[in-house]
Amino acid sequence: MDPRIREQAEVVVDHSTKIEQGDNVIIKAQPAAEDLVIAISELCGERGAVTSTAMQSERARRAYMCAIDEEDIALNEMFLAEVEQADVFISIRGQENMTESSDIPPAKNQKQSAENKPLQKEYLEKRWNATQFPTPSGAQKAEMSTAAYEDFVWSAVNKDWDAVKEHQQQLVDILEDADEVRIKSGDTTDVTMSIAGNIVKNDYGEHNMPGGEVFTAPVHETVEGEVLFDKPVMAQGREVNGARLVFEGGTVVEHSAEKNEEVLTALLDTDEGSRYLGELGIGMNRDIDRFTYNMLFDEKMGDTVHMAIGMAYEDTVGEENERNDSAVHTDMIVDMSEDSFIEVDGEVVQRNGTFVFEDGFGE
Repeated sequence: MDPRIREQAEVVVDHSTKIEQGDNVIIKAQPAAEDLVIAISELCGERGAVTSTAMQSERARRAYMCAIDEEDIALNEMFLAEVEQADVFISIRGQENMTESSDIPPAKNQKQSAENKPLQKEYLEKRWNATQFPTPSGAQKAEMSTAAYEDFVWSAVNKDWDAVKEHQQQLVDILEDADEVRIKSGDTTDVTMSIAGNIVKNDYGEHNMPGGEVFTAPVHETVEGEVLFDKPVMAQGREVNGARLVFEGGTVVEHSAEKNEEVLTALLDTDEGSRYLGELGIGMNRDIDRFTYNMLFDEKMGDTVHMAIGMAYEDTVGEENERNDSAVHTDMIVDMSEDSFIEVDGEVVQRNGTFVFEDGFGE
């Protein structure tokens, strides 16, 4: 086994979820990620934890979802009962085919998301972690060799997360007492929002692995302006390109996409909260230096901003503010590397991807 797999397992078990003796741990993964499941299971055994492994086939899920009638899709209460008993929930991505679910009707995916909302809520209350195992499918989608993709994934994951935390805290300090944030990129994106009273999070790999972003929730009724997400969005096994959203009073009043617009429409029509923003995130992991069609990595990419339609995480919303609730949480990315800036309360804090506390900001 590649020693970097053991290193990734140690990051997940010891840094991200802090598994201890007696913990009940669910490991959900796909068959291609079995080596990482084995390494995590071994570490859990060494620490005296109890594990339950759910190896889930995307081919089986596709067959089920294509066969079932939409009105028969229901909450997976069996899995919910198991998650309710867990202390730790680890989800490992590692698809054999990243587009396996591309021919599932969007309406069925949205129905399943809506029905499984209690399940989503339950595992977010656990010590949870989502990570990636590098597979040939992921490498192919990223247009990389398998070996190069492995190097890419493990360089983004196996790093000094305490140093990451310290670096990113400088941006957290800027945003913590802020009111208005403005995101401007070229002639296609100019959007403002208030984050007043909400909580700014420093993602250094506690939940998502890799980490490498600073994020919060907008006060969802305050979002105004237009955004062109110039990086593709993978949703429901489909690639949505050129997604454009126009906000008034916080809600999406106009939208379009150059490719698979119907998928974007289905996401926005999921429920009342899916037309509002639930997250503003700023990518800071510069070991992620290319777009790979994997949001777990892409949203952390240096020189980017991402915004998520739908659900706001509870721990990002202040007590005085209302949390946007939805069965959807779909991140979309804006490239901030050229002709772009982030402004906080009228002061530019990032210009063309470089932060005010980094060398080269004034250039």
